[in-house]
Amino acid sequence: MKAKKIIVMILILASAAIVGVVAGSSDERTTGDKMASDIRSEELATLAGGCFWCLESDLEKIPGVLKVVSGYSGGDLDRPTYEEVSSGTSGHREVVQVHFDPSRLSYEDLLGYYWRIFDPTDDGGSFNDRGEQYTSAIYYHNEEQRRIAERTRDELDSSGKFNKSVVTPIIPFEKFWPAEEYHQDYYRKNPTRYWFYRSMSGRNGFIEKNWGDIHKNEKSTAGDTDGMQSGYDIPSDEELQRTLTELQYEVIREEGTEPAFNNEYWDEKRKGIYVDRVSGEVLFSSREKYESGTGWPSFYKPLESDNIVEKTDRKLFMVRTEVRSRHADSHLGHVFDDGPQPTGLRYCINSASLRFVPLEELEQEGYGEYLKHFD
Repeated sequence: MKAKKIIVMILILASAAIVGVVAGSSDERTTGDKMASDIRSEELATLAGGCFWCLESDLEKIPGVLKVVSGYSGGDLDRPTYEEVSSGTSGHREVVQVHFDPSRLSYEDLLGYYWRIFDPTDDGGSFNDRGEQYTSAIYYHNEEQRRIAERTRDELDSSGKFNKSVVTPIIPFEKFWPAEEYHQDYYRKNPTRYWFYRSMSGRNGFIEKNWGDIHKNEKSTAGDTDGMQSGYDIPSDEELQRTLTELQYEVIREEGTEPAFNNEYWDEKRKGIYVDRVSGEVLFSSREKYESGTGWPSFYKPLESDNIVEKTDRKLFMVRTEVRSRHADSHLGHVFDDGPQPTGLRYCINSASLRFVPLEELEQEGYGEYLKHFD
């Protein structure tokens, strides 16, 4: 009987193992099917309409758009640089490649937005940016995209919306080269310079005159109202949780404190500026940074005091003055009255809330106006 019981137990265990394998195979098939479904749920559109910073900013606000990458298409050079393209000699256009979910956003609806964010009657450039590299174009990826692009272009042309003909060419897609990293999400990284450029370019006036608020129903409500009105596009808390480290989020949104002497910038000695990690607004400079011995970055005054907000902090059974950024509302740290002259103040700031921009990168990052601070 004992032998029989042992055999039965072995059979039971073997059956369980087989069931597990079959179930695992089923799970793998399900996962594979899901992955295939996920792959099918993303399509590409490659569009030109002048400055790719502006196209990226507008198109990323559309529900159903997964991401937008700035880059270059057309031309004969492989892997062109921004300098080569902007010179107008390479034959490339500034473009964006839009990754979108066709179950949420059709290609036709995407083009419905696209036609409204540039002047499709301009064959010499786009607003203040002149030259072929800034002209508009639709690079279609398949025949269906070609038919939709041609039909929507013809409908716009015959609508009487403009006094001139729509001249945007529709071209077969061949190659796409992503632009340099500092161009990606430029409107987020350099909001001050971006909004200055955009407001001066004539694009905003053209859109408002002809179409009104094209993102009236889709505009992000992330961040505070002051930040939005000032041109800072503040990511939602959900997005920040995805893009920030656990410590950065804890400090910035939960008023946490990073470890002393074990953070990114406490001993940073290079020349440059410190901007808000979320919004990019300018906060402090290396010229006003000093060694306080506390283990955190310390400054005796801000570089841009208008971007600093002070609040009374009564946590930890004491009264302190908290320091926050105005537009992103990031918790930065605290200010104390034990600093050096000429102010006598010590802005004790968490590295997690800051992003350092070295002196040699100020121009390309959009902070060129601060070079004079280091003369």
